[in-house]
Amino acid sequence: MNILVIGGGGREHAVIKSLKKNKSVETIYALPGNGGIAKDAECYPIKATDLEGIVAFTKTHKVDFAVVTPDDPLVLGLVDELEAAGIPCFGPHKNAAILEGSKVFSKQLMKKYGIPTAASETFTDADKAIAYLKNSAYPAVIKADGLALGKGVIIAQNFSEAEQAVRDIMCDKVFGASGNSILVEEFLTGPEVSVLSFTDGKTVVPMISSMDHKRALTGDKGLNTGGMGTVAPNPYYTEEIAKECMERIFLPTVEAMNKEGRTFRGCLYFGLMLTPNGPKVIEYNCRFGDPETQVVLPLLKSDLLEIMQAVHDGTLSSDKVKFKNGAACCVVVASGGYPQKYNSGYPITLPQTGADEYIYIAGAKEENGTLVTAGGRVLGAVAARDTLEEAVKDAYALAAGVRFEHAYMREDIGAKALAALK
Repeated sequence: MNILVIGGGGREHAVIKSLKKNKSVETIYALPGNGGIAKDAECYPIKATDLEGIVAFTKTHKVDFAVVTPDDPLVLGLVDELEAAGIPCFGPHKNAAILEGSKVFSKQLMKKYGIPTAASETFTDADKAIAYLKNSAYPAVIKADGLALGKGVIIAQNFSEAEQAVRDIMCDKVFGASGNSILVEEFLTGPEVSVLSFTDGKTVVPMISSMDHKRALTGDKGLNTGGMGTVAPNPYYTEEIAKECMERIFLPTVEAMNKEGRTFRGCLYFGLMLTPNGPKVIEYNCRFGDPETQVVLPLLKSDLLEIMQAVHDGTLSSDKVKFKNGAACCVVVASGGYPQKYNSGYPITLPQTGADEYIYIAGAKEENGTLVTAGGRVLGAVAARDTLEEAVKDAYALAAGVRFEHAYMREDIGAKALAALK
């Protein structure tokens, strides 16, 4: 089989390494891929949002199955285009990807079907939003409606910050058209949990839970990023909570989408807050999370391609998805200055990986046979072990062997999870 994977980050590298385990896979193409992915797949410089170019590529390269992982092409309708061209895909259609593409849509869906989430108001007028915020409780959460590279959520500590956020998003359009509408939400408290799930529109099979670390600096300080590291499983996500989430959130969401004529097939990501009043949805994503995928897939015992085909065929069942016991940790090694200004082009030296250890390349390219930095989050160093303590220790040992100028990593990935276990 010839497999096509759309995207070019650490998440895609993890997906590709997992797909390679299937004996029927002959060639994996990555569009656009990156310098590290090129060791595991044939990369071609076609952007993930170039729908026409991607469809044309599948015709000339005899693609048998496509995996669309990033949010942009899913929301644009790449799965619809590929399937119209006769290419079976893993990933939701455009009308289902709106679950991530519009926060206003997803919030209205949750309200309509009684799915637990934060109280909120929607605004299309900046002055009305600002007037509402004068009498709001703080902190308050302000969200741009559309996709914003994971940066469209602002937690305002007071009215002054809230007003500035509204003006930035709605008037100055810092996130473009994504800020034409905004949500103002109540601020929820409690441990955050990420749960990726496979669903064929009928059956929902959650993957192992994980804990992301969004802030740039050690001690949960600094700006929000795309994620500086992850651990799995998340110790706050107990069997009892998992059962409640399945009954009150996961199945109701899939059923709600069916009732709306927007059947969701693919990877449905639930961003949850375990509040004093029970678990609530913070956000949905219509695809694998990054860097959550980098700790979840190393613990997958089952064949990823077979699961993806079952999702596409509508034959998913829980016995097709099995995970190993144990834990995994991903430490992101980033360019100094990320998520703000940073320099690129520095040669990268990588350590040798041992059993159940992985280096997933995110922001790097090849120049004259040398791998050099080409992004903010350069790579993820991952270890899967019997215990979380061992996974954290060995992921950091692996990350310590990565060398490039101005390399930076947080020093406390997994610290909260380890404290919770104690």
